[in-house]
Amino acid sequence: MASAALSPSSFLGPLSLRHGPHGPHGPRSLRHPRLQVRADQATLPVLSFSGDRVGSASLDLRSAPPSTARAVVHRALLTDQQNSRRGTASTLTRGEVRGGGRKPYQQKKTGRARRGSQRTPLRPGGGVIFGPKPRDWSIKINRKEKRLAISTALSSAASAADAFVVEDFSHQFQAVPRTKDFVAALRRWGLDPSHKAILLMTDLPRNVWLSARNIGTLKMLTPRTLNLFDILDARKLVFTRSALDYLNDMYGNNNVDSDDYDDDESEENEALPDQQADAVPEGGEGESSDGTS
Repeated sequence: MASAALSPSSFLGPLSLRHGPHGPHGPRSLRHPRLQVRADQATLPVLSFSGDRVGSASLDLRSAPPSTARAVVHRALLTDQQNSRRGTASTLTRGEVRGGGRKPYQQKKTGRARRGSQRTPLRPGGGVIFGPKPRDWSIKINRKEKRLAISTALSSAASAADAFVVEDFSHQFQAVPRTKDFVAALRRWGLDPSHKAILLMTDLPRNVWLSARNIGTLKMLTPRTLNLFDILDARKLVFTRSALDYLNDMYGNNNVDSDDYDDDESEENEALPDQQADAVPEGGEGESSDGTS
């Protein structure tokens, strides 16, 4: 599966948001199909902080077969984005707008159109016809289906040579944070600072976060903030060794048997993290930046 085919725009095209006569989940007979799983193993290069290749590591994740991968990823992405909606948009109808209790002029003998209230939707300051009201937009997705979508996106990026592993470099910024040194490290790893990328770390030290927070195209993610949209939106995926071990343990083929995927248990998906502040280490809540992503 080509990595270029897995992007948020490819799953959220004009037709992907239109529901057929059976609703957003398709015909009733196809709403809960048995998920098929296959195991894909990819070998990723391991780079040092200086950019030299020091070895290789394997990424062995479960992934959906090509025939269903697009549908699984699309459903998970749509669930993430829809659950991130606050649903607080609200307008006032003509019965809720203040004023308008007195008839502005008599019914007849004026030559004007009859009017019973100044708060009619036809006048400025009047009510809104069929305007939005607060509502719950959240939808549910099977927990294992969501995990399968994430592992499928990761496997697709790894098979397309869009991912690699770096050795732990937090000690390089232990003394003082420096964005200039971090950008230089990205270039040594073959990353273009103008292209979107994500760096997945199991532990995000404060000085590393301070060094990378002003790089607008780089997202520093932890296992808690890992989400499908950022994976699809990034051109390159960078993992530390500990993060790679976490992915193999969490989304690997030995984590959950494929026979368990017919479980009907479902849960409400968490909203997408809107700010990079979700991954801020302790003590960094008060320091935000417009360039952080």
